[in-house]
Amino acid sequence: MKKSLLVLSGILAISTALAGCGKSDTPAATDKGAGAATAAASAAPNKAPVTIKVQAWYTEAQGNWNATVEAYNKTHPNVKVVYEGMSEKGDSQEGMKKLDLLAASGEQMDVVMYSSASDFAQRVGAGILEPLDEYLKKDNIVVKDEYKIDPVVNGKYYALPGKMIEWFVLLNKDKLDEAKLPVPTDWTWNDYAEYAKKLTKGEGATKTYGSYFHNWKDYALLALNNDMDNPYLVKSDGTQNIDNPKVRYSLDLRNKLENVDKTSVPYFEVVSQKMAYRDVFYGGKTAMLATGNWMVGELALNAKFKTVFAPYPKYDAKDTNGLTEVGADFMGVAANSKNKQAAYDFVKWYTTEGIQTQGLFFSGWKKADINKNVDAILKSGKPDQVAMIDKDSLLATLKVNKATKLVVPPTYALQQEKDYLTQVELFLTGKQDLEKTITTAKTKLEDIRKSNAK
Repeated sequence: MKKSLLVLSGILAISTALAGCGKSDTPAATDKGAGAATAAASAAPNKAPVTIKVQAWYTEAQGNWNATVEAYNKTHPNVKVVYEGMSEKGDSQEGMKKLDLLAASGEQMDVVMYSSASDFAQRVGAGILEPLDEYLKKDNIVVKDEYKIDPVVNGKYYALPGKMIEWFVLLNKDKLDEAKLPVPTDWTWNDYAEYAKKLTKGEGATKTYGSYFHNWKDYALLALNNDMDNPYLVKSDGTQNIDNPKVRYSLDLRNKLENVDKTSVPYFEVVSQKMAYRDVFYGGKTAMLATGNWMVGELALNAKFKTVFAPYPKYDAKDTNGLTEVGADFMGVAANSKNKQAAYDFVKWYTTEGIQTQGLFFSGWKKADINKNVDAILKSGKPDQVAMIDKDSLLATLKVNKATKLVVPPTYALQQEKDYLTQVELFLTGKQDLEKTITTAKTKLEDIRKSNAK
């Protein structure tokens, strides 16, 4: 417990530092599958109902949680599930910081979620999450057979994948038509750069760019994100992956588009003006936005113009079409929950049937039907906004998407990400060259790994 508290104090320090760049802006089965009916397990007769909390960063508008937990409660009368939002802004970093404070103070926690593999891994290291292996074994669930991604950590399971995140590119159809460009169906990052040139218009305050990259680590690893085996800046053992030529290519591409061709919003403007990627796209400031599939649900509520979809660009023309980084909301049971079985039952339901009931996100469950998933998301939107979503290009893109390997990194990976992004910022703002950026990043990531191996 002493070690867990020390690790948690470190997480609180890091999450405070990162809070400013959070992602604000995601029939009954047999008892042998992950979608099994769970009423019997959580609703034994003659027992008073138990209350369990689901705690995450989503606002009600972002997550439709009230209707989702109500649907569960109707079929599980001896359990009362309540959703407790951790951020009024829907900011994942703010929400996870509050969850860390709850864990440190001993407040009630039952079902908790984390928005990235790095954040999830750190909380596993801090002892915040309950191992689920015995529950899964009892239900005859083999995670890698039931789900599209396998969030195993050192041979154990501490969470199941909630919404599944795959990436693609959103394109403003009006701007494509104006430039007489077709909707891409199979393209490389070099093709993307050419599109960015042709889609950039004007000068000064009225300039519109072909491309926009946000300040997350995903945008500092563009080509690495579709590396099938090692799509992250460190490998699963924590050793650096900066030597991968796709890292150098990604940074060079960013510099070319932002500082040479001037066809992508410059990094300095992104951070100095605290740009929100949604606003940049909705406002027509950029014609293209590489982003995650959570944006389908958001477009269904907020679309301003006809939006089409293209697969995530390839590093090499010979690569498989549709390779994309993969992510998820990692949903687990709090180690200090007093109702672990009931919490686990909800986790199992939500990560299978529940997401489809929620109707906003894409499921990581292998048995989910992609067509029905899309229809449910679009049904939850506003008719005028849904009409602006090109369903044909969306489905075509989703069906060619192929997730790369999920890397659940070491518990100290957030610090490695932070140090890497510091070097990337120095490069993109012209304060150091590419060679120094690569060399320094490698050294810093290895230093962090070695210091944590002691």
